[in-house]
Amino acid sequence: MMDEQKELLLQARDSLEAARWLMKGDYPGYAASRAYYAMFYIAEAFLEGDGLSFSRHSAVIGAFGREFAHRKRVPVEFHRYLIEAQEVRHSGDYGERQAVNFDEAQEQIDRAEEFLSLAEKLIGALPKEDRNGNHDI
Repeated sequence: MMDEQKELLLQARDSLEAARWLMKGDYPGYAASRAYYAMFYIAEAFLEGDGLSFSRHSAVIGAFGREFAHRKRVPVEFHRYLIEAQEVRHSGDYGERQAVNFDEAQEQIDRAEEFLSLAEKLIGALPKEDRNGNHDI
C-alpha cells in the first residue's frame, strides 16, 4: 500500500466513524454525507494505486467505474454504491432538513463499511487505532 492510499483509507475510516456518531446524534442527512465521503476516499485510494488522480467527484466516480467495476477488479455493485451514495449525499446536504431518513443513512453507512472492508482486502489492512489516534504497529 502506498502512503497516499493509506492516508485516503484512514480518511475513509475517520469519515465512517463520524457517520456513526452523527447517526447516534440523530443527524441522518449528515451521516449519509460522511458515509459518501468514506466511499469517495476509498475510490480515490483504488485509483491512486494505478497512478490516477482527479479533482472532480464525477471524474473519480466515472474512473472508478471504468477502471475497477467494469473491468471486474471489484464487484460492480461498489460502483453503484458510490453513485447512489452521491445522490443521497446531495439530498442530505442540499435538500430539505429531513430529506434523508434514518434507514437511508444506515444503508449508506453499511455500504461504506463493506467498501472499506473490500479496500483493506485488496489494497491492504489499516493499522488498528485507539481513541487518541495512536496506531498499533
